[in-house]
Amino acid sequence: MGWNMSRWRPLPDSLDDRVRQLVVQLRRLKDRSGLGLSSLESKTGYSRSSWERYLNGKALPPRQAVEELARVGGVEPTRLLVLHEVAEAAWRERDAAADVPALNESAPGGSTPGESAPGGEPSTTSAPRSRSVLIGICAAVALGALLVGLLIAAPWKDGGGGGKGAAETRHGAAGSSHGTFAYRPGKTYPCPVKRENGRAYAGYSTTRTAILSQPGWEVVEAQCLLRHLGFDPGGADGVYGENTTRAVKRLQKKAGLPTDGIVGPHTWQVLRG
Repeated sequence: MGWNMSRWRPLPDSLDDRVRQLVVQLRRLKDRSGLGLSSLESKTGYSRSSWERYLNGKALPPRQAVEELARVGGVEPTRLLVLHEVAEAAWRERDAAADVPALNESAPGGSTPGESAPGGEPSTTSAPRSRSVLIGICAAVALGALLVGLLIAAPWKDGGGGGKGAAETRHGAAGSSHGTFAYRPGKTYPCPVKRENGRAYAGYSTTRTAILSQPGWEVVEAQCLLRHLGFDPGGADGVYGENTTRAVKRLQKKAGLPTDGIVGPHTWQVLRG
């Protein structure tokens, strides 16, 4: 089944999904490079302990570290840098949200917002500052959602997996024979899984690289393959919900992959067999 993958510590449940996406891609690039942490230290200039924190979600890597990992891994860095920008916004949101209660507790000089500061003048410093933080958080959330959506729409091709195989050429573009996907509540799809050239297909998509999140035919394909392998995701409805995420995590645990619940190139490799 090709399940002999490197093992990673599970990422913290509290880690923001936007940061998680970046860390997962950095882990995959490190795995593909074949480099250990000591080699990364010598080739990137960032210490072994720093990479341990970056790759386990304990600290956000600086932009330059991401660029260096892309360089030593032999990939074009643009997509990683977009993921980093989104993750950085999420990291700032977390820090800003932690600061907001402190800002509301007291204004300079010990007065709370709306009370008079020493000298009888109303204290107005805290409230505007808090509003600015909240406005920044909302803007960052909107930007992050847009950028992540664009990345999912054009998934990162894992090394050597971007070309079309014979089965992919015969079946055509992913989901094209089914038309544009439209979610219908209660609608599920049959799962006639077949094998071609040693790989399993359910007839809804031929992808081996797409990173799944949004509803679509690729999700139906993954759900069918999960069921075929004995990891029931519920009905094959094309929605990447909690049942599908749990099924993916069970598959990843058995396969020795990071149990992040995200279907990407390595998980597709297991699903296709």
